[in-house]
Amino acid sequence: MVVHYKCPNCGADMAFNSTSGMLHCDSCGTDQSIEEIPKQGDAQNPGTAASEGHIPWAEGAVNQYHCQNCGAVLITDKDTVATSCSFCNAAVVLNDRLQGSFAPAKVIPFAIDRQQAQEAFKKWCRKGLLTPKELMSANRIKGITGIYVPFWLYDLNGWGEATAECTKVRAYSDADYNYTETSFFHVHRTVDLNYLQVPVDASQKMDDALMDKLEPYDYGSLKDFMMPYLAGFLAEKYDYDNRELFPRVRARVEGYVSDYINSTINGYTTTNFISKNININEKKADYALFPVWMVRYDYGQKEYVFAMNGQTGKIVGKPPLSPGKIAAWFTGISTTSFVIIKIIAMLLGGGVL
Repeated sequence: MVVHYKCPNCGADMAFNSTSGMLHCDSCGTDQSIEEIPKQGDAQNPGTAASEGHIPWAEGAVNQYHCQNCGAVLITDKDTVATSCSFCNAAVVLNDRLQGSFAPAKVIPFAIDRQQAQEAFKKWCRKGLLTPKELMSANRIKGITGIYVPFWLYDLNGWGEATAECTKVRAYSDADYNYTETSFFHVHRTVDLNYLQVPVDASQKMDDALMDKLEPYDYGSLKDFMMPYLAGFLAEKYDYDNRELFPRVRARVEGYVSDYINSTINGYTTTNFISKNININEKKADYALFPVWMVRYDYGQKEYVFAMNGQTGKIVGKPPLSPGKIAAWFTGISTTSFVIIKIIAMLLGGGVL
C-alpha cells in the first residue's frame, strides 16, 4: 500500500520537518502535528492516500508500486519502506512493508535537515589537517541521503564470575638491608548487571563499523513509531532479526562485563586471572529506526562514504590524505626535534647559542 500525507489546507504533499518535528507543506506552509494525523494507511481519512496494493516484480528482488499523485511507477528493492517518487518527488511510505514483524516499535526522528547536514559536513572537511586542500572546499559531494536505518535495541542481563591471583609488593629497608615483601591474595568476583537498549544495526547494506561509531544516540528523543516520521526520507526494513544479531551484541556486552569485573579489582601490584566466566541473556529486543545522513564524495577517481548521525550531527568516515601535507608534517616534526636536541646539547655543554 502506497501512502502519501496530504496537506489538510491545500491538498499538496507533506513531509516530515526535522526542525519543527511536524509534517510540513512546502506549498502553503502549513504544519501538522504527527499526533493529529489520522490512522495510518486509511485511505478514507483526510491526510492520507493509498493504493490498492502492489505488483510483485522481478521475482521479489524488486517491487513495483504506483505513485498516487502522478501515476508513475515506483520501483524499489525489497527492503525499502519509504522513498520518494522520482517523477513528482512526492514523499511515499510503503505501508505493507511495515506490518507484522516488520512493524518498528520505536523511532528517533531526524533532528538535522539536509542543508544543515551539508553545511556541517563542509565544516568537518575543513578541520582535516592532513586532508587535501580540494577536499576542504567540500564541492565534490556526489550525493547526500537521509535514511532511517534499522536497528535492534537489546535489553540484556550480563552475569559474570572471575577468580584471580593478585599480589601486593612492598619495599622497605633498615640500616643493614633492603627488603621486598610480596603478599599473595586469592580474589573472587561475581557481578550481575543489566544493560538497556544496546543498539545494533540490522541492515546488510550499512557498514557496521560506521554505524557503531555514530553512537551515542540520545534516547530522550526515542518515540513510539508512527509512519509520518518517514515521509520525505528513505527508510529500510531490517535484513537480520534479533536472533541472528544476538552473537554480535553478546560479544559486545561480554566486553562490558569483563571491563567491569576488571575495574572492581584494584589496589594490587599484579593481577593474574585464573578463570573468568561470562553469560549474556537477552531480556527483550525492540525494532527501531535511527536517522542517518549518508554522504558520498568523489575525490581522485574514488568514491568516499561518510555517515552523519541525523540526531546529534556526529560525522564518521575515513577521508583521503594528502601526501604533500603528510611529508610537510613529518619534515616539521623532524626539524623541530633537531632544533630541540641542539639546544639541549649546547646547554649541557655550557656553549653559547
